Amino acid sequence: MSSSTTNITKLREQTGAGVLDCKKALEESGGDFAVAVDWLRKKGITKVAKRADKVAAEGKVISYIHGAGKLGVLVEVNCETDFVAKTETFMRLASDIAMHIAASSPKYVSPVDVPAADLEREKAIYREQLQSEGKSKDIIEKIVAGKLEKFYSEICLLKQAFIKDEHKTIEYLLAEKTGELGEKITIRRFVRFQLGEGIARSEVDFAHEVAAQL
Repeated sequence: MSSSTTNITKLREQTGAGVLDCKKALEESGGDFAVAVDWLRKKGITKVAKRADKVAAEGKVISYIHGAGKLGVLVEVNCETDFVAKTETFMRLASDIAMHIAASSPKYVSPVDVPAADLEREKAIYREQLQSEGKSKDIIEKIVAGKLEKFYSEICLLKQAFIKDEHKTIEYLLAEKTGELGEKITIRRFVRFQLGEGIARSEVDFAHEVAAQL
């Protein structure tokens, strides 16, 4: 088995690893799929599993300001020790996450943070749409599950594709850095501020603002 696009895709689907990691694993294993999986595990996945129960209470609160002060983000990224929190790798990760939040505008950190009422409303909309298409009940529930995954990928930070590498989710990026740094890395919370957000403005004012930016 070679490191062809098909094999890389297959390995990525099975392991959740990034494209470059999968390509490297296949090259290092001589194209042996099972060995490639083990290679990826040794490079971080097993480390992540071992640290799942660890407490990550250290870390940094990082800010990111964009557009001459028109958009700002604060995010708390956690690790296990102050030593790791001061490393260049951790600081760069935290900064990248803050920038990602500014660009992708997630509403929640993870799916468990989505209010039950919002989730049920989405499900009801999906079901009504599918029922109007004449889908059977069993098929509807399967499609709804798939639509919810897409919903999460749009509004939940951990499920979003990382803006610097769309082959990785933020969740995978954290797992990757946990393996690299040897400590559990998590995102506890964030806030995103956009100038004028939530303030009702007239269509004329909005048109003038858009025109000024052209």
